[in-house]
Parts: sequence; structure tokens; C-alpha cells
Amino acid sequence: MIYFSPVDINTYSTWLEIDLQAIKNNAALIREKTGAEVMAVIKANGYGHGARPAAQAAIAGGATWIGVARIEEALALRRGGISSKLLVLGFTPAAKVPEAIEHNITVALFDPELAQNYLDYVNIHGGTLHAHLKVETGMGRLGMTPELVAPFLEGLKDTALDVDGIFTHLARADEPDSDSTPRQLAIFDALLADLESKGLKPERVHAANSAAVLNFPQSYYDIVRPGDILFGMSPTGDTLPDGFKPALTWKARIISLHNFPAGQGISYGSTYVTSKEERIGVMPTGYGDGFRRAENQQVLVDGKRVDIVGRVCMDQCMLQLDSVPDAKVGDEIVIIGTQGDETLSVDEVAKRWGTINYEVVCGLADRLPRIYNE
Repeated sequence: MIYFSPVDINTYSTWLEIDLQAIKNNAALIREKTGAEVMAVIKANGYGHGARPAAQAAIAGGATWIGVARIEEALALRRGGISSKLLVLGFTPAAKVPEAIEHNITVALFDPELAQNYLDYVNIHGGTLHAHLKVETGMGRLGMTPELVAPFLEGLKDTALDVDGIFTHLARADEPDSDSTPRQLAIFDALLADLESKGLKPERVHAANSAAVLNFPQSYYDIVRPGDILFGMSPTGDTLPDGFKPALTWKARIISLHNFPAGQGISYGSTYVTSKEERIGVMPTGYGDGFRRAENQQVLVDGKRVDIVGRVCMDQCMLQLDSVPDAKVGDEIVIIGTQGDETLSVDEVAKRWGTINYEVVCGLADRLPRIYNE
């Protein structure tokens, strides 16, 4: 569900607030820092922030490309009115080639046989398919090995498959002291020099993900591909440079309060039992929203950290509210974000869940209303 401000947030029990100005400003900072074109990576529903609004905000901040993982995501953006250059970074089924041509969507090439399948569809349906060639330099995922690239590009001359970009992906750019990224870039640079000497080098070159934008200026080339930092999140969990701002806040409301006597089991399995009379509140958020069944979790109420007690349910979980005696039904809860002088960052939540911030936000359920502030 997508809502643009102004809206009456009192009508919601749990919701996300997305600061579009933060995304816009973050995109502008990346453009200023790198001096390269910005490809805003907004796959997985814009890292949970909402793909179309995030794309619009990034473009307003200077992004000239949008990167997604799948052709379905690209087509949805076209239907939503996004007209910028679009690259599908992952696999595109050959049967989708006519739609890619029709909607001016650039696809990734990483396998000669798949490229031939694409070309077969182009020859049948007509038009020109634009593509960027992905090179395997050390990620161990998708990509054509360097020795195959020159003969592959030579074979595509004078065909309707226009390879106007070349890129690679960096496996350990979040480790600035590792020699992995310099080694990958050396392989990539050697290939680019060889292609240049043979008149085969595509027009656009890109490699830098969010971590490389922060750590490896030599990876900027013509385009950079930020994802995490576009939304004000750190790819390493460290503090971002000055100016970057998180775009997402997750909130809820207290919907019930009870004073339970000692010995009262709380939630499924009664894994938490009150030790005295305790004030227990109910938050209408659970694993059905993307809030995991993890232990030792906290949220903010009245600017204070309070513990979640008992097992997280699909749609609800319980809060120990003895430390906030003035809390009442209807009061606002912050799950991710700032309330008063306290902040619960997405990185802290990720640490409690034993994962990374990417997974936290990408797992936010579609049923959560997304309220956009500009």
C-alpha cells in the first residue's frame, strides 16, 4: 500500500514512514562524491522502501539510471511512469526480449548461449535489444569470464543486439583492507584495455556498489550503482559520511494494556512469565510484517527502550511497560528510527536478528502501509 503525505497516520496501527527527501539528497551526495552517473539500485521493492517512489526520488536527486534485478521489476516501473534508463542486472528470460525492446529496457548478458537466444528473439520480432555485458572477475556468481569477452563482442558486430555497456560486481568492497577488490579491478582494467585496443570496448563501464562508492574511488568508471547508501544505510554497519540520512522509520501503536499478576504466561508457549505484577502492552506487529521471532528485542516507547517479552506472533507482540508508567493505548511505538533522544537503527535490529540491514528492509511485508513524506 502506498500513501503520499499528507495523510492521517492515526488511522494506522503499524506503518512505515519513508523520507523521499532523504533518498533525493543521498543520490545527490553520491553524484557529487563520485562525479559519475548514478544508477539507483531499487530492486526488491526499493529495498523495502517502495520501488516507484524511491526511483522518482533518486531521479530527482540526479540519478540517470535505475537498476533492478528482474525484468518484472523493470516493467512495473515502466507501467508506473518511470522513463529513465533501466538496466536489469540479473537474468532475463529470452521470451521477455520483445517486452524489453518495446519498453526500452537494457538487459544483462553473462552467457554466450543465452545471448544467442536473445538474438533469435530479436531477429524474429524485430527492433534492437540494448544490453550490458557482465564480467566475472571474482564474485563467483553471474558473469562471462574475461577470455571469452573479446571474441563474444566481435561476434555481435552488425547484429541487432547492441552491447553499449560492460560491468562487473565486487565481492568484498566492504573490506577496504582486503586485496580482493584491487585484484578484481586489475582483472577488469586489463580486459577494458584489451577491448579498447581492439575497438571493442562498450560505451559505458561500471563496477561500484555502495561499499565501493565509500571505499574504492578507482571503481567509479562511468556509472556507480548504489543501493544501501541510497537509502541511508551502511553496507558495513559503520557510520556513513556526513550528510547521508536514513530514509525509513517503522512505527506502530499500543493497542492494548493489561496489569497482569505474578505467574501470568505471555504469548505462545508462555516462555515469559511475569515475576510480579507487570504492565504488558500489545504492539500490532509480528513476523507477518517482517518482524522476526528473535529474542532480546526492544522498541521505543515515550523515548525509552522497552523489552519485547514472550514469543513474537504473526500479527502482534507484547511489551514490558513498567519503565513507562504513563504509556497508554494509542501511544506511538518506534521499531526502527528515532524517538526523543533514543535511536534504534536498522543496523541494531539486524544485529539482534543475526543478519544484515539489507535483509531487514527487504523483508518488510507489502501489507505494511508506506507513508511518503517529501
